[in-house]
Amino acid sequence: MKHNEIKELISIFDESDLTKLKINNKEFSITLEKGTLAVAAPVVQGLPAPVRESSQTPVAESAAAADAVSAASDAVTIDSPMVGTFYVAPSPGAPAFVKVGDKVSKGQTIGIVEAMKIMNEIEAEFDCIIQKRVIEDGQPVEYGTPLFEVEKI
Repeated sequence: MKHNEIKELISIFDESDLTKLKINNKEFSITLEKGTLAVAAPVVQGLPAPVRESSQTPVAESAAAADAVSAASDAVTIDSPMVGTFYVAPSPGAPAFVKVGDKVSKGQTIGIVEAMKIMNEIEAEFDCIIQKRVIEDGQPVEYGTPLFEVEKI
C-alpha cells in the first residue's frame, strides 16, 4: 500500500462511523481503531529508543502539546498527516531537517513520520518560518497532531 493510499484510508476511516478496521493480505497488514487511548508505535531496529523524563504517556504528551498549540489561537501549524512516530532527522545522529528560525519552502522536507516501518517524509505545504517544534524527536503522533508552529511568508 502506498503512502497516499494509507493517508486516504485513514481519512475515510476518520470520517466514518466505524470504530475498528483491520485489513490483512500477504504483503500488508493495518489495523485502525477509534476510541482508544493506547497508541502502539512500530518497533524500528537501529533507531534509539527515546529517553523519557516525563511521567506522562506518549499519547498524553502528544495531547498536551496539541492543546498548547490550540491555545495560541493565531498559531499556524504543520500537522501530522498520519499515525506513527515523528523523527526530526533522516537517521540517528544526522542533522535535523529544519531548526527553529529556518525559512522553509513549499515542498521542503521538515520531518519524517514512520508508520509500519515505512519512513514518510513530511513536507511543508507552504513557504514559512519555523517558530517552534511542538513534538520531540521519537514521539508517537496521531493524525492531525501539530508538529511545528510556523509563520507563513
